[in-house]
Amino acid sequence: MEMQKLYLLVPLAPLVGAIIAGLFCRVIPRWVAHGVTIAGVAISCFASFLIYKDVMAGNTFNGPVYQWLTSGDYRFEVGFLIDQLSVTMMLVVTFVSLMVHIYTIGYMQDDPGYNRFFSYISLFTFSMLMLVMSNNFMQLFFGWEAVGLVSYLLIGFWYTRPTAIFANLKAFLVNRVGDFGFILGIGLVLTWFGTLDYAAVFAKAPAAADTTISLFGSGKGVELMTAICVLLFVGAMGKSAQVPLHVWLPDSMEGPTPISALIHAATMVTAGIFMVARMSPLFELSDTALSFVIVIGAVTALFMGFLGVIQNDIKRVVAYSTLSQLGYMTVALGASAYSVAIFHLMTHAFFKALLFLAAGSVIIGMHHDQDIRNMGGLRRYMPITWLTSLIGSLALIGTPFFAGFYSKDSIIEAVKLSHIPGSGFAYFAVMAGVFVTAFYSFRMYFLVFHGEERFGQTAHHAGHHDAPAAHTHHDAHAADADAAHHGHDAHHGADTGHGEHHGLAPGQKPHETPWVVTLPLILLAIPSVVIGYVAIGPMLFGGYFKDAIFVDEQAHPVMEELAHHFHGAFAMATHALTTAVFWLALAGVALSWFLYLRRPDIPEAVKSRFAPIYTLLDNKYYFDRFNEVFFAGGARLIGRGLWKGGDAGLIDGVIVNGSARFVGWFASVVRFFQTGHIYHYAFTMIIGVFVLMTLWVTRA
Repeated sequence: MEMQKLYLLVPLAPLVGAIIAGLFCRVIPRWVAHGVTIAGVAISCFASFLIYKDVMAGNTFNGPVYQWLTSGDYRFEVGFLIDQLSVTMMLVVTFVSLMVHIYTIGYMQDDPGYNRFFSYISLFTFSMLMLVMSNNFMQLFFGWEAVGLVSYLLIGFWYTRPTAIFANLKAFLVNRVGDFGFILGIGLVLTWFGTLDYAAVFAKAPAAADTTISLFGSGKGVELMTAICVLLFVGAMGKSAQVPLHVWLPDSMEGPTPISALIHAATMVTAGIFMVARMSPLFELSDTALSFVIVIGAVTALFMGFLGVIQNDIKRVVAYSTLSQLGYMTVALGASAYSVAIFHLMTHAFFKALLFLAAGSVIIGMHHDQDIRNMGGLRRYMPITWLTSLIGSLALIGTPFFAGFYSKDSIIEAVKLSHIPGSGFAYFAVMAGVFVTAFYSFRMYFLVFHGEERFGQTAHHAGHHDAPAAHTHHDAHAADADAAHHGHDAHHGADTGHGEHHGLAPGQKPHETPWVVTLPLILLAIPSVVIGYVAIGPMLFGGYFKDAIFVDEQAHPVMEELAHHFHGAFAMATHALTTAVFWLALAGVALSWFLYLRRPDIPEAVKSRFAPIYTLLDNKYYFDRFNEVFFAGGARLIGRGLWKGGDAGLIDGVIVNGSARFVGWFASVVRFFQTGHIYHYAFTMIIGVFVLMTLWVTRA
């Protein structure tokens, strides 16, 4: 019973902080707003650690907490499933969220929406915890939609910026597409299994493995488990930004940097990966669904990485790396290496949060200029940010002994061993992605921290600036005030990339950010180095997920074969120095060093020589253009047709106005016979009788 109270404390503590900071945001001082929300997340993080220790001692929990609704034979409950998978997610979410909360004190210091922002990010944490702790599909869907709602609020946090409003609307609409498939999948589960409880559904699923259903009355049969898994994965494609439902994620950069870190690292985009891992007993019953998953993940991993190569906005480079890494996780899911996907999710959460917060630190130091072409040589002015960014970049590209290496290399090996249809293409994609990731990651790193100093120039303007709509001004030399300086109206330059220049004035130098910004960087850099080395053995090969994730070892023996090749974390890292993966990553780093530090003239020449390819990448493969023309334009065309043809033409023109005109015409005809003269009425009656008699005689 005591542990159940602790389970409740984990999501409720951030919720209480969110309510206090949100409902009383106009009356409470700022220290109260950040104090209660940070305290709530810290309590949640500490409670998650205690629960982790209890789970490691062999104590798991699966049961209802509250019965929300009864409808006939169906019960809809709020309940918790506490096992190795959920407690891992709880630790990741609460720790990264705590770091983001602390960082936000410095980053949003002078923002007029300070209290509101803390309320939102705390509510975001609550929503994600409800999602990962759920033991049934109804609560999963609640958390699923709640993180979507709060992300809408956070992406459009600076609501006076047209680009922010466009970005959050785009995220909302794209996720509705994914969620439509997701709720159809949940509906199929409820229809066929009569329950939404995970354990009951998983127990009944093997008996339905050979069941076929008819889709939309077409008469063509499709496997029930394939239909359920593909529909559930469509939801994951929206939340975890897989092609073609990825288009919202780069635009989510319109929100403040702390929420970019929270969305990309530990919460919303990992929800789909977690969901598929949780549904492993269902996905293992459909090779078709697994094949669909692995191909979608491979396309995302490689082709979204290409887009990172041409980005000049520091946050967008990191955003496209998130898209690519989510593709890696999805590929692992398709290869039935669910535990490897969760392992990469965990390591990625630390180094991706580190990279985003480091990017935010750079933006602060550069007075909110986000264009990496305006930087260079920052390591001399921002040593902590430089060192932590280097650690994050090394982890991202899979450098041996860093956290990202162990999880990324395990994914590549798992795909190599997989026999799922599409695994050959996926192996090529993840291998090529190693080179691409190393190239664009260190392109950003070298342009920002090395080479000649380009700040204080006005040759370039960042396309997007992380500045809210507040008109706050400050002393440029005051570090604490600088930590949250948002000193220009977002309508001037921040939205369009034109007009007022954000950034350092000529002769002005960057500086290191305050401790509330750098402390989270240091605390995130530590696990970005060691967590992979420490966790790979027990998490992947020590039976850590044995009761939380199900894999059909006879049909998909990937993890069993991976275990045969594993001889310890140190041996794995030293052996990697001789593999093609390491040399591909090294080649990517070397090429970026040569092109952007030694011969910066070559990239411009390549850009001109291969202009059509650059245009294709610059337009993001025209996904946005296609959506605008086909879906948005098609919807407008249908609406215009219904308006002009249906409303104006049929309803107004025929039914309403047409009937009125007919009545008017008929009345005008009848009016000729209503003269008031008796002989006219008599004549009319005689004609009428004559017509009736003629008809009667004719029929006779």
